[in-house]
Amino acid sequence: MAGGAARLLLAVLLVVSVAAQRELRFKPPAEAPVRLFTEPELARYDGQQEGQPIYLAVKGVVFDVTSGKEFYGKGAPYNALVGKDSTRGVAKMSLDPADLTHDITGLTEEELKSLDDIFNNVYKAKYPIVGYTSRRILNEDGSPNLDFKPEDQPHFNIKDEF
Repeated sequence: MAGGAARLLLAVLLVVSVAAQRELRFKPPAEAPVRLFTEPELARYDGQQEGQPIYLAVKGVVFDVTSGKEFYGKGAPYNALVGKDSTRGVAKMSLDPADLTHDITGLTEEELKSLDDIFNNVYKAKYPIVGYTSRRILNEDGSPNLDFKPEDQPHFNIKDEF
């Protein structure tokens, strides 16, 4: 009887082991980690190279807008927005090179409301977040900004991003 119990236990362990290996082998890949982009790194994803992803940052959040390449790809109407943080341009609905920046200083309440609406109802609703701009959490010299608090950032609500 002891030999039979041992064989049964061995058979159960073998089945469990095979099932565990199968589960590990067929597990879908984990999501890509979120990246921190410097301005030069983000500039590489400007839609100019065929087959490369197209990234656009709004409010320091980097979105993969490749699925909308008819709007953001090379020669497309909104290509000027990609490869950078174009928060001001999105808020003002402007493609003027002077507006293609992260800086929202001096925007009107109406423009800030428009920015929030577009950020939430277009970008967050349609495109995956692939990272954040380093400007959000680093000083100009690249050192960590120890005083960074998301709640201190104008029109930024971190709880809505995850």
